[in-house]
Amino acid sequence: MGRLLAIDYGKKRCGIAVTDTLQIIANGLTTVETSRLASFIADYTAREQVDLIVVGYPTTVRGEESESMRYIRPGIGNLKKVIPHIPVVFADERFTSVLAHKAMIDGGMKKTARRDKAIVDEISATIILNDYLENRKFK
Repeated sequence: MGRLLAIDYGKKRCGIAVTDTLQIIANGLTTVETSRLASFIADYTAREQVDLIVVGYPTTVRGEESESMRYIRPGIGNLKKVIPHIPVVFADERFTSVLAHKAMIDGGMKKTARRDKAIVDEISATIILNDYLENRKFK
């Protein structure tokens, strides 16, 4: 069994999280520049077995597709070309940034560290992946 990998896709950088090989626990992996995402994922999947990639799907409060999908779709399309053997699914990412900030505060992270958007992106990817794992249990 391989890992699941989640991406919190952004214009400048992407947060990345992965599960353990039993697909039970999600942990933040890193943050990479969006321009390097496809090559990073290709390198990672060459070293580690990944069964599925979960990408955050941004929606508005009313559940409509967010404007961000304008740049996410082409980026994920490029990723699919680089690693066509790994399925990619979208998962709701509403409020993940808010939840990430709350987790940082609850975890006692200092204010200066909470301003680091790369950390927020990585935590957001972890939340997306945890939500995916939880929802998968009930299907």
